[in-house]
Amino acid sequence: MSDRTIFGRAFIGGELREGTLIRIDDGRITDVRDAAYPPAGSDAFDGVIVPGFIDVHVHGGDGADFMDATDDAAARVRRFHATEGTTAMAATTLSASRQDLHDAVTTICRASRHARGAAICGIHLEGPYISVARAGAQDVASIRPAEIHELAALLAEGPHLRWMMTVAPEIEGARALIEHFRDRILFSIGHTAADYADCVAALTWGASHFTHLFNAMTGLEHRKPGAVGAALTSVDATVELIADGIHVHPAVLRIAALAMPHRIALITDAVRACGMPDGDYKLYDHDITVADGAARLADGTLAGSVLTMRCAVQNMVELAGLPLDLVLPFATEVPARILNVADRKGKLAPGYDADIVVLTDRFEIAATYLRGERL
Repeated sequence: MSDRTIFGRAFIGGELREGTLIRIDDGRITDVRDAAYPPAGSDAFDGVIVPGFIDVHVHGGDGADFMDATDDAAARVRRFHATEGTTAMAATTLSASRQDLHDAVTTICRASRHARGAAICGIHLEGPYISVARAGAQDVASIRPAEIHELAALLAEGPHLRWMMTVAPEIEGARALIEHFRDRILFSIGHTAADYADCVAALTWGASHFTHLFNAMTGLEHRKPGAVGAALTSVDATVELIADGIHVHPAVLRIAALAMPHRIALITDAVRACGMPDGDYKLYDHDITVADGAARLADGTLAGSVLTMRCAVQNMVELAGLPLDLVLPFATEVPARILNVADRKGKLAPGYDADIVVLTDRFEIAATYLRGERL
C-alpha cells in the first residue's frame, strides 16, 4: 500500500484536536502530529477524523445476514457496514438448529480470513443457550440447554477469532458452560429472566458483559434491581447499547452513559433490512416488517434494528445530548477492548491499523479508510 497523509480536526488521546496530520504506511498509522497546514498531496478534510467504528453485535445489512451462511452474504454485510463507518466487527449469529449454526460459523470463519470490507475480528453467538421467556425475536424452537460439546466444536472452527456468547445464567448447564470456557470466550448475560442475584452470581462464574442492556432482560426497579441493576453496579463488566431511540429511550441512554462511561459499547444489532427500504424481510425463520425505523415481528416485538454505527454515534449526541468526545470511545476504544484488539484498533495512534472514518458536522461519512485504503 502506498504512503498517504490525512489532515484535519481529529479525535486523539480522548480529545478533539485541530490541525492534526496523520501519516499512513502499509496499512498502519506511522505518525500523528500537530500541523498548521496539510502537506501537498494530503487528504484534507473539514469534518472530524475519528477511529473506525467497531460493532460487537451485528447480524446483517444490505439484504444479507450472517445466518445465510454464504460467502456472498458475509461479503455484502461487511461491505455495507464499511460504507457506514464500521471498520471491524463481531459477526453475530442467532439461536438456530445445530447444522444451521455450524454452517454460519464456518462461513464467518472463512470470511474472516479475507480482507474485504469491515474486518471480522470476532464471532458473537447470540444464543442458543438463552431463556425462552425472554427470547425476543429469537427462534424459540432452537433454544436449548447449554452444551459444552456443541460449543467446543464451534470454537474449533475459528481459534484465531475472539468469541463472545450471550447466555441466560438461569438455564440448565449455564454455570458449567461459563466456568469451562471462561478463559476462551467472553460470556455475555442476555435474553434472560434472571434476577439481580442470579446475574451477580454469573459475573462470579466468569461472565463479563451484558447483551443490549435494558432489552430482553429483567429491568431496574427500586426493590428488584434485575439484570440491569447487576450491570450498573458491576465494577468492570461492559454493556451494549442500541442507540436508535427506539430500543432505549434517549433519557435512559444518557443515564447509562453518565453512569458507566468507560464500559459502554454502542452496537447496531442490525438485521438484513438495514440499509434497505421499508418492507417485509426474514430473520432466520421469522417474518419481520420494517417501518418507521424499526424492525418488528407481527406481534410488535422488536426484531433487531436497522441502525448503523454512524447513526448510533449521532443519536447519542443529538438525542441523548452527550458531547462527541464522550461518545466516540463507545464506538471505538471500548469495543476494541471487548474484541481483544485494543493494541491495534480503536485509536488514532502510531502502530495502530489505519482504520479511519471522517464525519461531517451532520454525521455523514465523508471518507472511510480500511487498513489505509480509502473506500
